[in-house]
Amino acid sequence: MLPTINIFGKDISTYTLCAAIGLGFCILLITLLTRKRKDLYKPSMSVLCLFAGLGMLIGAHILYAFTRTDIIRYIFGHWEDFTRSWNKVFATLGELFGGMVFYGGLLGAIAGAAIYLKAKKLEFFLYADVLAPAIPLFHAFGRIGCLLGGCCYGMESSFGFHTTPHVDGVADVSRFPVQLVEACGNLLICLVLSWLSRKPVKKGTVLASYFVLYAILRFTDEFFRGDIIRGAWFGLATSQWISIILFIIGVIMLLRRYVFKGNEKFSRHLPIGTIPEGWIYQRYAGAVPPEYQHKLTPQALASAERPQPGSSQN
Repeated sequence: MLPTINIFGKDISTYTLCAAIGLGFCILLITLLTRKRKDLYKPSMSVLCLFAGLGMLIGAHILYAFTRTDIIRYIFGHWEDFTRSWNKVFATLGELFGGMVFYGGLLGAIAGAAIYLKAKKLEFFLYADVLAPAIPLFHAFGRIGCLLGGCCYGMESSFGFHTTPHVDGVADVSRFPVQLVEACGNLLICLVLSWLSRKPVKKGTVLASYFVLYAILRFTDEFFRGDIIRGAWFGLATSQWISIILFIIGVIMLLRRYVFKGNEKFSRHLPIGTIPEGWIYQRYAGAVPPEYQHKLTPQALASAERPQPGSSQN
């Protein structure tokens, strides 16, 4: 379609451009969803996103390697040829880890965020619910980039576009625009999660809802995919097996919160948030835990709000 675009005399990948635009919209969305929240330590958000982004890159490349069973078989079946030179090793590993798979990026981002939040003793589900609506939004722009770049293409169909995927023997045929279908589905999920995040739901509900909704979307649209490098196990693509697992996890999370009740750590959070006991709220810093309050300037500390005795905790 349009793998690159010339900007000021330099060819830029349209996928990279779409990802950058999507990142900008995600930042805007997170800002809008958190502007009235008093239960978040806002300086942590930027570092949290950094850890999640790093985990996303690592996880996406690792899971892609698992789908390249042809290269894995070659490595173990032709070990002497694989290790005959460092150039051969680097070239083979570069091809093995050269692509990215969304589910690997999602799992990696969750792991990266969880590591950071655990280290900072911040509640995982509270912050995960804030970031959850941005995931399908970013993914939607990524899928548009896939359409323009010619990857993750659909099956041959009389309805669709003539694409030019970067795989020999599959170009110049009409293909179902599965990338656009998934992009639209992700935008719809983003709207649902954004609406849900402004309701007094229990912590973890927004993330669990994303797991359920996207798992259904991905499991379905995999039947309309036409690219061959996706991995297949017992008749289902790798992403479909992960969708099944993700769906089960999301359902269990929702059941624990709304059917098997009684667990206080899943207490509800309000759209504007409440200040936990011992914390203070400062307009620009957000909710500040006791161990970080010494970092505030005297002026900021003086202007901070403190919860009243007996106020509800988040």
